[in-house]
Amino acid sequence: MTVDPHFDYNLPDPAILAGQRIIVVGDITLDEYLYGRATRLSREAPIPVLEFLRRETILGGAANPARNIVALGSQASLVAVVGDDAEGEQLRALLRAAEVDDRGVITLPQRVTTRKTRILADAAPRLPQQIARLDYLDRRPLSSDAEALIIAALADQLPDADAVICSDYQLGLLTPQVVAAIRTLCRQHDVLFTVDAQGNSHYYHHADLFRCNDAEAAAALGISLTDEVALAAGVIRLYHELAARLVIVTRGPAGLVLVGDDEPYQHIPAYHVSEVFDTTGAGDTFIAVATLALAAGCRGRTAATLANIAAALVVRRLGNAVVMPEELRAAIVSSDRSAPSR
Repeated sequence: MTVDPHFDYNLPDPAILAGQRIIVVGDITLDEYLYGRATRLSREAPIPVLEFLRRETILGGAANPARNIVALGSQASLVAVVGDDAEGEQLRALLRAAEVDDRGVITLPQRVTTRKTRILADAAPRLPQQIARLDYLDRRPLSSDAEALIIAALADQLPDADAVICSDYQLGLLTPQVVAAIRTLCRQHDVLFTVDAQGNSHYYHHADLFRCNDAEAAAALGISLTDEVALAAGVIRLYHELAARLVIVTRGPAGLVLVGDDEPYQHIPAYHVSEVFDTTGAGDTFIAVATLALAAGCRGRTAATLANIAAALVVRRLGNAVVMPEELRAAIVSSDRSAPSR
């Protein structure tokens, strides 16, 4: 095992992440934030009573890596499903406003658009505190007819892509048949195949990049990964079992580990771990940046380090966020200045 206590500071300029076309396939959500001012405790239950202040909606789920791709100067196309409802129309409007290509977003009247409603107590100047979340969703796998529509949308767009990201929120879109079609089409057209898995790891054999967190890796392997020896053995086993070219397991404040065809097993520490505020969407930013970097020709360690820094920037903000090229560039420069002399 190789453990490097410092970042590799010889990183490319984030400009290399621009100018690519990435297809994101997965479960998209409408993320709704309801803010209220706490005025008193309820007489009905030991909970605060909030007086409504404002409502905000943003793109969530698989739409979040697409937003990050666009923010970094590349093109993003989504292949996903929404319901025939007001939330589905709102999602499409948000996608267009974010300059994400929604031609591959299919409306299915028999499904509900996934919406995640977060209720927050806003007590300025303190940061808002989330007190509850209500999810509207349908976890049923797609019907065979819906699978055919998804695969047709992929077949139409994939030949012109540089990479495909599978963003699996386990809401039924990425069935074994859809994943198999993605794998086959990527091979046929020499397109990068990357995965952000929150489960269903056994679907994703032969990926160019497979990313999950340590809890998801432990669940996929059916073992505990609580110590460094077990973690190293487990990640290497996952790499072999999935026949992936590169496996990255993120570990929150403990950084990440990776192993690949051209990369020995190694650890990369977290970046500015003391500045975490909200981890929502960090994995989405990570897979977007790592995929763009690999598509640009970076090695696995370089792609992982860039993605690690980018994810650390978005966790400083509330809710899903994107990283901009200039802030990523500034963070790289700052890291370089703080690096120990050699």
